[in-house]
Amino acid sequence: MKIRNARIIDPSSGRDEISDIYISGGRFVSAGDYREDGTEIDASGLIAGPGLVDVHVHFRDPGQTYKEDIHSGAACAAAGGFTSVVMMANTVPPIDSPEMVRDVLRRASSEKIHIYTCATLTKGMLGRQCCDYKALAEAGAAGFTDDGKPVMDAALLEKAFTEAAALNKPVSLHEEDSAYIKENGINSGHAAHSLGLTGSDRMAEISMIERDLEIASRTGVTLDIQHISTSEGVSLVREAKKTNPNIHAEATPHHFTLTDSAIAKFGTLAKMNPPLRCAEDREAIWEGLSDRTVDLIATDHAPHSPEEKSRDFASAPSGIIGLETSFLLAYSTLVCRDILDYTDLYELMSLNPARMYGLNAGTLSVGAPADVMIFSADEETLYSSSRSRSSNSPFLGNRFAGKIRYTICGGEIVYAAD
Repeated sequence: MKIRNARIIDPSSGRDEISDIYISGGRFVSAGDYREDGTEIDASGLIAGPGLVDVHVHFRDPGQTYKEDIHSGAACAAAGGFTSVVMMANTVPPIDSPEMVRDVLRRASSEKIHIYTCATLTKGMLGRQCCDYKALAEAGAAGFTDDGKPVMDAALLEKAFTEAAALNKPVSLHEEDSAYIKENGINSGHAAHSLGLTGSDRMAEISMIERDLEIASRTGVTLDIQHISTSEGVSLVREAKKTNPNIHAEATPHHFTLTDSAIAKFGTLAKMNPPLRCAEDREAIWEGLSDRTVDLIATDHAPHSPEEKSRDFASAPSGIIGLETSFLLAYSTLVCRDILDYTDLYELMSLNPARMYGLNAGTLSVGAPADVMIFSADEETLYSSSRSRSSNSPFLGNRFAGKIRYTICGGEIVYAAD
């Protein structure tokens, strides 16, 4: 395959130039090593960057495949420009054994994108007992997380951090202390009060981040603070990263796009854990992304059925789907407002997440897997339907600046826009 006349943006090498991309045998090759196979894409006027990498997705498989399964999740990812994703382990039952890790990876291997999985940090996600991390890693677990639940036992968490660090595997944490939460999914403040609720106090996140950064400093673990939502949380991570290079933080498109005022318009489609917060928090996340305090963008793609999301606010589950809209939201919210440039965006959505998880991705360098996303800044996208088995997104029906034209994984076109 030859991709002609693209504006190539590769944060791993600093390239930003108009040139051609050559692919043979599923990998990038030099012009001299290219053997024509008849497949050409004219990318004149288009941007070619490394395939996107999302280290925080929920494919609900096993146990809740009426919401999503590995196949439908992979289709969503490809349509959003993603060539690599890391599934979370809070399935039913949770992925806490080598047998389960091997099973989901075996089934995922038939998909057209690269799919990895985490295993749980604690047995059954009960927060009482560490898993056998060595056995899980040998089975193929990319990292460890109890995403969806915080680990409240600090001594157990320190033991888990120490063992994960010895295996050079990252730990990703959901940072919400339920002691500060009356009803989850909504920020404590005006939006909550308007529904007769108390909501989630910001200290739920702040207190956990503060504790876990301290434990991480003692153990050397590679730590990912998931879906950060508060300005104080951003500040804590910024300070910790001055002395600890193993600290990472991720922002979701919904947290850097929306505020809790969206609840009045979207209802349960704006219910998240952690919740949407204030404009000041959103701006702090923008600043954190700009200075790389927050060095990852991840979707937290969280499918739920229409019946579940149609419940009253306090009873409905939290979360939205996001793989198909993530890059478009980041482009329109961050690049079009000059908060980030294109190179920044591909670094945050491809290179950095790949590096944190040790994946062979996030680069257009010769010899690397030929994973490419081709984007048009001059077109629009109408997000009228989803490839997910669920449709819980406040962005359905929106028009976005920009259009993902192709997703190429391992040298094969896995998505092409209509």
